[in-house]
Amino acid sequence: MAVPVSETETYSTDKKTSSNQPVYFSNPTSNKVNVSYHYNPEVSQYHYGALHPMKPFRLMLTDHLVISYKLYEKMDLYSPRRATKEELLEFHSEDYINFLQTITPEKTAKMNDQTLAQFNIGDDCPVFDGMYDYSAIYAGASLDASRKLISGMSDIAINWSGGLHHAKKFEPSGFCYVNDIVLSIINLLRVHPRVMYIDIDLHHGDGVQEAFYTTDRVMTVSFHKYNGEFFPGTGSVDETGIGKGKNYAINVPLRDGIDDESYIRLFKSIMEPLITKFQPTCIVQQCGADSLGYDRLGCFNLNIRAHGECVKFIKSFGIPMLVLGGGGYTPRNVSRLWCYETSVLNDITLDHKIPNYLPTYDWFGPDYSLHPQLEGRIDNKNSKKYLESVKQEVWEQLRYLNHAPSVQMQEIPPDITGLTQDEEDFIRELNEESNRPDQIMKDDARETELMT
Repeated sequence: MAVPVSETETYSTDKKTSSNQPVYFSNPTSNKVNVSYHYNPEVSQYHYGALHPMKPFRLMLTDHLVISYKLYEKMDLYSPRRATKEELLEFHSEDYINFLQTITPEKTAKMNDQTLAQFNIGDDCPVFDGMYDYSAIYAGASLDASRKLISGMSDIAINWSGGLHHAKKFEPSGFCYVNDIVLSIINLLRVHPRVMYIDIDLHHGDGVQEAFYTTDRVMTVSFHKYNGEFFPGTGSVDETGIGKGKNYAINVPLRDGIDDESYIRLFKSIMEPLITKFQPTCIVQQCGADSLGYDRLGCFNLNIRAHGECVKFIKSFGIPMLVLGGGGYTPRNVSRLWCYETSVLNDITLDHKIPNYLPTYDWFGPDYSLHPQLEGRIDNKNSKKYLESVKQEVWEQLRYLNHAPSVQMQEIPPDITGLTQDEEDFIRELNEESNRPDQIMKDDARETELMT
């Protein structure tokens, strides 16, 4: 049996006292911002396969922690609808989306290898039951979050089920089937002249970089492991964009074992001048948790507070933010991180001891702490000299950006409501029915006037 968090060897409390102890403390000096939390619980019910490292149930663990810390009291909560096929086609090809809609594990067994290879189906991106629905759910949540930012209903919008940054226009990649990030940025660009994308996942945000490689309206910034071989094999400092997008793709390649102090110092020294020069009107931050120490697929030494410090730093600029999840393959640490970063975005401090009344409490043993020690497993191969050279290369690239690009915005009505065509038709019919009695009364009044 788990020991309640409120008890020690020398001190214990009764049930009534325990149930009334605060689990978070608000920062009295913080500026009030509207934070929204977008989560469809169905997203955690899908399964890539028994041996696959991607575990969607990590999203349920995250939500349980958010609930147990009562963070729902601080946010606007939304249960978003699935993305429609038309919305997915804003970026992805029709052939690919049709394939996602129709493929099943049973059909896969009868398909030839050439067809499966065409859509990059394999060990990383298997076909599993409900694959299309799963993709539509997490993409729908990111689009819903982007609409709340566009409408001004939210200053910060969170979707931990999103952030699947590897998916390409024509195929899946790296456990990602639909690129919800690209779809959200496309939506934000309807009203925002400049959007900055920041990626602190272990892996390079190649799908997002590729989508916006030729435009100066989106600056992509990715901090990741890079040695030319590590997946996805891209992310060199030499990848800077082409055409109008030249120098608007920023890559920060790192080596194994980077620690908290080195990462935070490098992150802040790069991001502050980039934000100052580019002047984004909206920021999308991907918070992949595989950059934490002790991740199943990871090779960094970051603790949860250090990862969260990067989110806190970006929040301090006061620019509207879309905050997304991403990688992360040790579920208990993924959920710890994203719960902590939810508290950071809400300017509140959490008790480091996890509340003991959530149904998945035993997942967080034996310490039941929000902040386990995650550093020290891998030697830090990032020398100060190497990190300084990376920073200088980014600063040199920054010199070529003379000013924030100005954009002549065309009249594109933003999709703020997010209603499907069926929903709009239904509302139109209701409005017509409600207006019908008024019209009848007006007609009767006219007939009476004519008779008199």
